[in-house]
Amino acid sequence: MAEAAMRAESARGHERVRLTAPQRRWLERGLGQAGGKLPLFDQNGQRYDARMIRSAIEHGLAEPWFSNPIKPDWLVCRLSDKGRAALQK
Repeated sequence: MAEAAMRAESARGHERVRLTAPQRRWLERGLGQAGGKLPLFDQNGQRYDARMIRSAIEHGLAEPWFSNPIKPDWLVCRLSDKGRAALQK
């Protein structure tokens, strides 16, 4: 779902990423965090969809930060430079 919504388009030799509203909100939350840490849970305490997080990683918008040995299935990520640039648009 999130992967299909995020499309990489070629525009004048540059890759442009189109963010969905949930992706934008998730990435924006990393702007105010130390190191650009992206949240695991939304404002209602619900876990973000792992497909959305993996899609952001695949498109270079987020990068894995570290592994959580207690919860290895959690994707702890931070906002990448490309993710910051996508939010500027």
